[in-house]
Formats: sequence, C-alpha cells, structure tokens
Amino acid sequence: MTYTKNQTKIDLYPEKKKYSKNKETLKSTILILLLFSSICLLFLILKSPFTSPPQTTSFTTSLPRTCHHNFTVYVYDIPKEFNIGLLNNCRHLNIYTNMCPHVTNNGLGQPLHRGGRTSWFATHQFIAEMIFHARVENHPCRTWEPHNADIFYVPFYGGLYASSVFREQNLTKRDELAVRLVDFVSSQRWWRRSNGRDHFLALGRTAWDFMRSNSDTEDFGANKLMQMPRVKNMSVLTVERQPWKGVKHFGIPYPSYFHPYTSSEMVTWQNKMRRVKRPNLFSFVGGKRKGLEKAAIRDELIKQCAESSHCEILKCESGGSRCHDPMTVLGVMARSRFCLQAPGDSFTRRSTFDAILSGCIPVFFSPHTMYTQYMWYLPDDRRSYSVFMDEKNSSRIEHELSRISESEVVLMRETVIDLIPRFTYAHPNATNYDLLDAVDVALEALAKQARSKVVYSL
Repeated sequence: MTYTKNQTKIDLYPEKKKYSKNKETLKSTILILLLFSSICLLFLILKSPFTSPPQTTSFTTSLPRTCHHNFTVYVYDIPKEFNIGLLNNCRHLNIYTNMCPHVTNNGLGQPLHRGGRTSWFATHQFIAEMIFHARVENHPCRTWEPHNADIFYVPFYGGLYASSVFREQNLTKRDELAVRLVDFVSSQRWWRRSNGRDHFLALGRTAWDFMRSNSDTEDFGANKLMQMPRVKNMSVLTVERQPWKGVKHFGIPYPSYFHPYTSSEMVTWQNKMRRVKRPNLFSFVGGKRKGLEKAAIRDELIKQCAESSHCEILKCESGGSRCHDPMTVLGVMARSRFCLQAPGDSFTRRSTFDAILSGCIPVFFSPHTMYTQYMWYLPDDRRSYSVFMDEKNSSRIEHELSRISESEVVLMRETVIDLIPRFTYAHPNATNYDLLDAVDVALEALAKQARSKVVYSL
C-alpha cells in the first residue's frame, strides 16, 4: 500500500443537495408557495418549543420517549449553589479560560453551524458534568419516585468548582463547597438505604483534581472530595480515573463536538467516516510538554511525524492555534488511518475521542491512556480497535504501522466506527435516539453494580 501526505480539506459538515440551473422556474414556484404557507403558519411556528433559544440554566423537555433500559435513575434536587448557580460566575470558573461561551446550551458550548438546528458544537473538554446532568434530567428512565430508583444521581458541578479555586491558598475554603455537598446528600433519607452505595457523582475533570490528601499542608489536587470517607461509598465518574486506587472510580469519555438529536444523524455520520478517503498513514495532533516524564514521548512523535511523508502533523502551540478549530482537528484525523495518542498533562487526552469520532484507529503509548480507564465502553480485545507501542517499537512508528495489513486496518477501523455512539454524548433534547450513548452506558453499568449490592430497607 502506498501512502502520500495529503492535506486536502475534507468536508465534515452534513452533505447539502445541489440543484441545476434548469430547475430555477420550479424553484421560484415552490418559493412562492412556501412563502404563503409560512405566513399562514407563522403564529404556530412562533409557539413551537423548537424555536426557543437553547437554555443554560434549565433543561428543555424533549418529545416523550420510552425507557428501553432495565434501570431507573433518581436525580437529586440539590441547592443551585452546587450546580447551575455556579454558572452565574462563569467568567471565573477557570483560571485560564472564560467559561461563559462553554457553559451555554447546557454545556455543549457554541454551535459550529449558524442558522437552524445543529448537532455540532465547540464543546470544552472539561464540561462533561454539565452535559451528563442535562442528559439525565431528560432521560426516559428517570424516575420521580426515589423508592423506585436503582441509582441516585447527585448533580454536582465539582469540576467547574474545582477549576475556579485552583489558586485559593486557604485549603479549608477551597474544600468548603464540596464538604457542604457531602453533608447535604448524606443527610437525605435515601442515602441511608445503602449508606450511599447506590449514589454517584459525574465530574468533568480528572480524578487527580479531587484527591488532595487530608493533610492541611499538602497541596496536590484541587480539593479532597474523593478522599472523604462518605464519598468513598459512592461511585465517582471522571474523565480520567486514578488507575491504582478507588474500586468505585470509573472513567467516562471526554466530550467531543458531535451531539446528535436522532439515531439517523449518528448512522449518517458513521457511514460518512466509512466512505472518506484516508491518504495519510498516520497523524499527530498536539504540542510539546515540559517537565513531565510521561509526556517525553511527544518530542519523538513530533519528530517522526514531521520527517515522514506519510504523516500529517497539526502542532498545538500557544496563541491562535488551529487546534482550537474543531473541524481542522477532525479533518486531520479523518484523512488518517492511525492517530497517535501520547499522554499529555495526564494519562488521557480528549484527542482520543476526537480520533474515534473521525474513524481513526488510535495508537497508544501508555495503557492508562485508554485501557485502564474506560472499561465500560471498550471491547475486551484491545487489538481489535487500537495499536499499542511500548518503548521498544515506539522509535519506529511508521515501520510498525506499515506492517499492519490492509484487511486488518479495515476490520479495526470498522470496530472504531462502531464504537462512536458509545463514546458520544447525544444532545440533551435528543428525540428518536435509540442507540446507547456515553450516558446510557454509564447508567446501565451503575445500575447493574448497585443491584449486585445488598440494599437495606429504611
């Protein structure tokens, strides 16, 4: 197989129908009829709930759906200071970034298409907790009767709170909201049913941000939420789990940019990723890191990719980086058969989920970038959807990837494309969506786990 470096732009947006010039007369007639119909129906259209602007601090109810899962989830109605109340201070929710554009549309962020309904958004990598909340609020298996619930969801925006107090010197003050949250939940009647073992949190940052030591002098980690004894009874979902501690810590996907309303939108995207031409053998999207031993591999990856005529590189540097343009990132990955996924500031990367969305086979250099993180979401055979390179063969990336046969590549890519729905957060107002998304997978696994435990009657 011959590969050539190719940077031709790939249209990742939904395909539009084209009309020939000889149909202009018919078009004019249709436009007149449509104008007349629009005037007649204007009042009804204005009243339609689908013309309302997306909400940041409330959840729009979708069309009725039937629960096809074998679980029920109860959502705690906790004081707003623990979730949507934090959004009032959105400019200061992150010490590096103004989060106001990112918390709009229930955490989906700014739409990438202008005009009409869209399923594509500039979604921030650390916003999963907001999207998760919106999805569960509108989930067909949500119950309003706690005595019927298999699992109890506590919608705490702990990641947004943690990132807002990273520089707070007073550790007691840095922890105070998390402490109040745990005090509130553990005082509720339904906590006592199993001492919180059927309760869970979903947080949009890595576990490391919530595992500061109880020591008043140690300042590693934003707060001590996950170190608190009562929280250790709960299940805690984070976009990166600590691989060696916490049997009740589970990884959930970083959100990417696609949030479909319907199953047909998802299937259409998957088919598009099956058809797209991939002229590049491999690619790398990322920048260099300093002072982190686990990120040292990045220098080697950047070097090998830049020297290869079969690799496309997108360097992510400070300033106006093209890495902040979702369609540029997805375009590089959609042109590639393999996408290199080196650890970054921590083991995991949002880039891994962008690659899967693009149908690009991920190449890992640490087992903790994927294999020990997202077990609920992955096939048992990691070789069916990915490539792992240890230190011995990571110095010959192009050689190793070129040895994989065409038939193997086709099978691996098909597995990756089949995984896309499970790693995607469907739009919170999704209708006619009967595929398992990232939230469905997590809720099913949590319910199965809760039912396996002894539950004491109140």
